[in-house]
Amino acid sequence: MNLFFGQKAKVTPKDSIVELRNTLQMLEKRETFLQTKIDNELKIAKANATKNRRAALMALKRKKQFEGQIEKISGSRLTIETQVMAIENANVNLETMKAMRAGAEAMKGIHGAMDINKVDQTMEEIRDQMELANEISDVISQPVGFGIEMDEDELAAELDELEQEELDKKLMGETDRTPQMGLPSVPNHEPEVEDEEEAELRELRESMAM
Repeated sequence: MNLFFGQKAKVTPKDSIVELRNTLQMLEKRETFLQTKIDNELKIAKANATKNRRAALMALKRKKQFEGQIEKISGSRLTIETQVMAIENANVNLETMKAMRAGAEAMKGIHGAMDINKVDQTMEEIRDQMELANEISDVISQPVGFGIEMDEDELAAELDELEQEELDKKLMGETDRTPQMGLPSVPNHEPEVEDEEEAELRELRESMAM
């Protein structure tokens, strides 16, 4: 390439794309110009088809030559458009790789300042501080008895006694409200024992009443 074009500075993808697009514009203008020529030769051929056969044939030959040039230009345009697309895709890939490489370097720099042992130590310290904070929170949340120590078992036993008393009262109240059916009344006083004189006197009263 240096033999044909000489030593050149390094061309960037952007510069190459710009140059190729300029070439496409030039080829489009050339193709438009040739199409005008073709239209003119076709008019000449039609005008001389019956009047001057030789002039008509020459016009058709020139028309064919112009059409051949347009075909070559169309091929060149297709090749350049394909090349532009390839360069654009390659440039996108290049920029993507640059960004990914920069990200990798950034991560390397970040991790280079970190030691796995230091990370483990820091996490252990965080866990210890969290446990200490929970313990402090539990101690603070406990009620203060102002110096009075209470036996939880003793309090529970006293509460059980109170509950049993209330239950007994309820049972006694239900028993008092239940009527006693079929049971003879029991006298509250003890029967008096009659002596012999009182028995004789009672018998005398009964005989007189008869």
